[in-house]
Amino acid sequence: MDRIQSKDQYQELIARDAFTVMKFDTTWCPDCKNMDRFIGDIIEGQTDKDFFAIDAEEFQQIAEENDVRGIPSLLVFKNGEKIGHLHSKFAKTPTQVREYLDTL
Repeated sequence: MDRIQSKDQYQELIARDAFTVMKFDTTWCPDCKNMDRFIGDIIEGQTDKDFFAIDAEEFQQIAEENDVRGIPSLLVFKNGEKIGHLHSKFAKTPTQVREYLDTL
């Protein structure tokens, strides 16, 4: 999963006419590390979506603008609009994440 390097890159990716999933995380977060262990298998089954990671501390303003209050959180964008948000407390297991993404 590619990591967001700039605000411009983030803006460009979420503006596309495609499902763009942003995983908000940090380097120190244990739950983020846990998600990293299983998210690869989930991504393989979600071929209609593009996945990216973004550091919630490095890009704190973007996290705040999107109401990211816990990490990891998965936000889904299309055409510049946030269309989904899986909050951290519901993103603990592969089943929770897979079921959420399948609803989009």
